[in-house]
Amino acid sequence: MYRLVFEFCVNYGYTCSIMFNVVFALSGLITLISRKQYQISGLHFKTWDVKFNMLMWFCLKQVKVMELNTIIKQLLAGGIAGCCAKTVIGPLDRTKILLQAHHPYYREFGIFRCMWEIGRREGPMSLWKGNTMMMIRIFPYAAIQFFSFERYKNFYETLWSGWHFNKLLAGSSAGVTSVVCTYPLDMVRTRIAFQITGEHRYKNIPHAFRTIYFKEGGIRAFYRGMSATIVGMVPYAGVSFYTFTTLKDLCIKLWPGTLARQDMHSPDTLVLRTWVSLGCGGLAGAISQTVSFPCDVARRRMQLAAVLPDSHKYQGIWSTLVAVYTQHGMVKGLYRGLSINYLRVVPQQAVAFTVYEFVKELVGLN
Repeated sequence: MYRLVFEFCVNYGYTCSIMFNVVFALSGLITLISRKQYQISGLHFKTWDVKFNMLMWFCLKQVKVMELNTIIKQLLAGGIAGCCAKTVIGPLDRTKILLQAHHPYYREFGIFRCMWEIGRREGPMSLWKGNTMMMIRIFPYAAIQFFSFERYKNFYETLWSGWHFNKLLAGSSAGVTSVVCTYPLDMVRTRIAFQITGEHRYKNIPHAFRTIYFKEGGIRAFYRGMSATIVGMVPYAGVSFYTFTTLKDLCIKLWPGTLARQDMHSPDTLVLRTWVSLGCGGLAGAISQTVSFPCDVARRRMQLAAVLPDSHKYQGIWSTLVAVYTQHGMVKGLYRGLSINYLRVVPQQAVAFTVYEFVKELVGLN
């Protein structure tokens, strides 16, 4: 059985190889204690057993392993970019969650009035409630997403050299990969952000994990709403990466003297000026969010189903979309909170892409 699955992956599973390469890149930083040691292509891996060793060999066979320092630099660049972006828009992010889920204390308020009421009722720092969990989630999420994008982009270029939509496919693939790897962290973070001071259901992050696991159905409970996330992530990440990289290439090609400058480590390489990168990233975020927003609303409802009174309506993506549309309509239901999402996603993507490009330049990845 294992041999059949393994041979299938070797011949047809390049997408899986990207995910395993991500796992390999992260696991390469950890010392693994095991029973046996194997030597493959001159590299030593301590593995738990032969099956894990086969996965490592699969990664090496399908894709040439990058140098460890390059892998670390790429992961750090993506992780730092994600953390900076999410910290900047933390208050808006929590307000969006409360409005999307129609929280009884805040559902009658608009964006800024809601933020004011949160600060008045729970204190200013409560605007960043769940931010610790967000940092724990967003660092691996952003690291995997940016790292995967570079790998997928190279892969699709080998399949369809010069095709304009390779970046779109690479962005969508990277988005799905990062979601699958980090979704349980997003689930717990959403639950914590939804809590109101004085009415806590979860004492802390470990308690939230234990409660969800034992009271809501085990491992499957952590992946509630993932179908909606993936459906939304395909257009969101794809359009976001595609728009930014296309705008970046156009700016450097058409106005190199005005919108670009020389890389600090490689004078022959041009990079975007900071204000141009911010503008391109913000525009990419706005366009991609408009396309995928209804799926984001469905995802939040499904994640919060266990703590909402009419949870039976939010069991699947389509039933959730229908229930939200039937109860609240298009503008106040499926697109409720879109304005605040523009306020958060534009600076988020602007900061994320700009910091990523800057860190790449700083560590010499260009």
